[in-house]
Amino acid sequence: MKVLVTGADGFIGSHVVETLVKNGHEVRAFVLYNSFNSWGWLDESEKSVRDSIDVFAGDIRDPHGVDQAVAGQEVVLNLAALIAIPYSYHSPDTYIDTNIKGTLNILQAARRHEVARVVQTSTSEVYGTAQYVPIDEQHPLHPQSPYAASKVGADQLAMSFHASFDLPVGILRPFNTYGPRQSARAVIPTIISQLANKHEVKLGSVSPTRDFTFVADIASGFLAAATSDKVIGQTINLGSGFEISIRETAETIANLMGADLKLVDDEQRVRPENSEVERLHASITKAAEHLGWQPKLKGLDGFKTGLKHTIDWFSNPANLSRYKADRYNI
Repeated sequence: MKVLVTGADGFIGSHVVETLVKNGHEVRAFVLYNSFNSWGWLDESEKSVRDSIDVFAGDIRDPHGVDQAVAGQEVVLNLAALIAIPYSYHSPDTYIDTNIKGTLNILQAARRHEVARVVQTSTSEVYGTAQYVPIDEQHPLHPQSPYAASKVGADQLAMSFHASFDLPVGILRPFNTYGPRQSARAVIPTIISQLANKHEVKLGSVSPTRDFTFVADIASGFLAAATSDKVIGQTINLGSGFEISIRETAETIANLMGADLKLVDDEQRVRPENSEVERLHASITKAAEHLGWQPKLKGLDGFKTGLKHTIDWFSNPANLSRYKADRYNI
């Protein structure tokens, strides 16, 4: 199929593009326009992948460029978003423009060009601290940050287009994704890069739990959604179904790296009290039922396997040098 992937230059987006190409699909990769002609993480993809994709440089906030990108495509996977929670505290307006208005541009263009399927990317952050576990798709939405609120708005907008205009829209809701290429604003790269540079590990709250899911598993979930009508009209969690605290995550990484762990509380990394999501643990039953999808890496053993892949990537000096381990990355 002809598939447009927005946010293709990002962490998850680049992995999704690679998965689609390797499964025989024609991919148009929407990357953020910049004066360096950088394709983001797609610049690091295999030459066979780079040579086979149609790269479209633009801005999700611009409806005209989005319309051109959507034209001629059968499926749209919308992964373009601002996702850093701390940055959303002091620049929330950019999250409304990118996450909500950007999604609106995708929906309007998809409607005009009569695409067969739009998959909107959500986030587990929309649930807030778990009111029960595992968190299924019926769990109440309780956004605790401007970022999460913008994603609730984008999700609801997407489903309103399905209800109002019969636009074939579905939502994938990944839980905490990790793996090679992830930004240092995320906790696992933060821990690995600090340990690799033999620094003490500065973190915010370490008691919250997360459902960490390896990026290759998330990419396979997007592949399943891109090729199945069963996603239409549905919101579907993608997770590992495994829960672990930030402290235990740091200890596990240090053990795998053979490193001494010295945890230091860093106040600037602590979310405002009522903004911290204390617990996330996904129910992935619906993904199995609707998409035939399950993560390959499950439980603690699967988590350790994924961490080893991630550590190996970060251990490459060329990759590690991209990260400023001595600074707080918001």
